[in-house]
Amino acid sequence: MKTATLIDLLKRRSQPVRAGDAPLTHAAADLLLPLIAGWQRTGDEIHKTYSFANYHDTIAFVNALAFVAHREDHHPELEVSYNRVRVRFSTHDVKGLSENDFICAAKVETLISPLWTDATP
Repeated sequence: MKTATLIDLLKRRSQPVRAGDAPLTHAAADLLLPLIAGWQRTGDEIHKTYSFANYHDTIAFVNALAFVAHREDHHPELEVSYNRVRVRFSTHDVKGLSENDFICAAKVETLISPLWTDATP
């Protein structure tokens, strides 16, 4: 993947992967990771914990994230508590990370901060 910016990730859509497809190398994953602020890689997954003021805001985020995951057909592992959500992406079919994990993590970020802006007048 020749992604240069966060916007490049946001413009992409998750693509179907099959068992046996090769995962991203750790080196390739480490090149993509800085594009999505606050996310970390641990082994074969990327993850981030989001904090909220209250339960209502937490669940609103989870519902919005569920919509993104459904649209991309790529679903994270979620750990939900009163005011916190830990989101973990990994592609089980490839037993590691795929481009889809980074695409979806970037789109999850747009739920929190206004990353996607149209610079054209």
